[in-house]
Parts: sequence; C-alpha cells; structure tokens
Amino acid sequence: FHPGENVGRGGDDTLFALKAGAVQFGIKRNRRMVNIVENEAVAVDA
Repeated sequence: FHPGENVGRGGDDTLFALKAGAVQFGIKRNRRMVNIVENEAVAVDA
C-alpha cells in the first residue's frame, strides 16, 4: 500500500493518518492507495 491524501509514511514504512477522518482505499496508477477523508467531508446518514 502507498500513502495517499492525508497519510504519512514512517521510517519503517508504517502508514499513519495526518488528520482525523475515515480510511478510504483506492487504486491510482496500478498502486493500492490509502487515503484519509476528513470528518467534515464524510456524509453520515442518521
């Protein structure tokens, strides 16, 4: 997996969130990406 938007990579290749939000997985240029969608941008049905 590769870091995407709002995701950082540690020295030991650990991925971590730079902002609070929901995790979203996707593919970009044949790479698996991990993104963090911020809480304000996440629609919640109540």
